[in-house]
Amino acid sequence: MKSIPALSILVVAASAVSISAAELESGLQIGDRPAAFYVTDVTGPSAGEKLCYRCQYSTRPVVSIFARGIDDSVKKLLKEIDGLVQNHRDEKMAAFVVLLSDEPTSNEAQLKATAKQSAILNTPLTTYEDSNGPRRYRIHKDAEVTVIMWVDSDVRVNHAFAKGKLSAGAIKQVVADTSKILD
Repeated sequence: MKSIPALSILVVAASAVSISAAELESGLQIGDRPAAFYVTDVTGPSAGEKLCYRCQYSTRPVVSIFARGIDDSVKKLLKEIDGLVQNHRDEKMAAFVVLLSDEPTSNEAQLKATAKQSAILNTPLTTYEDSNGPRRYRIHKDAEVTVIMWVDSDVRVNHAFAKGKLSAGAIKQVVADTSKILD
């Protein structure tokens, strides 16, 4: 009978591992409708202005990236998405990045440097004045990066990554999933 408690502990431990290995749920989910929200454009065509890229892009295929920081993995994702936007201009594909911060102005220099160093030309880098993100978007507090893609105001793709989980394989999957908004 001593093996039953040990087996119970093993089952509970295995369950915890499978739960933590699952992708984090953050942001709008498939089938949701993205709501308007305002950001401060740092590197885009409206640099220095507050605006709603969700509104501006309307029914176009859109990749929105919500990040709590800009590390090398995020830079690689930005570069990949920016290239796709360039390559899919005929389909009017658009993208924007929202850096979530309680002190957004302190991040503007980093965003400008990132855009310059990574040659991000087609994807505005913006800030949002709350590290929680737009309330209606439900960005999980443990999500370091949340990628939401929509077309015709219909969310078709959602990926969320905890700190350190945006791997090369994950970036490849996010890039592949842009096909779901370019139909």
